[in-house]
Amino acid sequence: MRTLIVDDEPLAIERLQLICAREPTIEVVGTASDGAAALRLTDALSPDLLLLDIAMPELDGIGVARALARRGSPPAIIFVTAFDSFAVEAFDIDAVDYVLKPVAPDRLARAVQRVAERRAQRASGTAVQPIALAAPEQPFATEFWVPHRAELIRIAVEDIERIDAERDYMRLHVGGRSYLLHQTIASLEERLDPERFIRVHRSTIVRRDRIARLRHDGSGVWFADLAEDGDVRIGRTYLAAVKAMAGR
Repeated sequence: MRTLIVDDEPLAIERLQLICAREPTIEVVGTASDGAAALRLTDALSPDLLLLDIAMPELDGIGVARALARRGSPPAIIFVTAFDSFAVEAFDIDAVDYVLKPVAPDRLARAVQRVAERRAQRASGTAVQPIALAAPEQPFATEFWVPHRAELIRIAVEDIERIDAERDYMRLHVGGRSYLLHQTIASLEERLDPERFIRVHRSTIVRRDRIARLRHDGSGVWFADLAEDGDVRIGRTYLAAVKAMAGR
């Protein structure tokens, strides 16, 4: 399938290109870094498939998909995004699949297979079976690929000690260093095994085995002591769950 990759982050495009290079049914015919360019290249290249990011400046991925839907014979759309909050809207405009970043090769392969099946149904004249709306598949992550300078670095989840939210990015603390990952804290929390990680504040997730003790300051404010990493304040919303971890 002739495929166009659309993402405003160059490293995300590079990672998708590497994954697509191992997928025999995909031929990447171009890349675009914004919605307007995606529409122009779709007209010029006539791709069969768009791997389409959602959160882009000006014309976002939802807008691109809606614009293409108004045209005759639009390409199939697989949304590839860091945010899970657009799933309902994505399927309302007939996206074939919705894949969360960081993209796992086997997950993308399943999405591409769905596109192939839909194309085969149309070619044979069989009625296209609608894809049931469901939450995106979110198995517990074992690794994250994060941009660092001119590279993509693999971070094993088991090595992450603490995660702090910084606007639309998450700072992963690993062995005295830290890396930024473009993802919301809510979607990242869902991808982490709750047996190994616990959210202690609206902007902080910690690995459970890093917590040495819990203490309060005498005025009702509780902290998690992360030993050499210092104290992290526990938000009231999360205090009961943190205390339950300690059997209290």
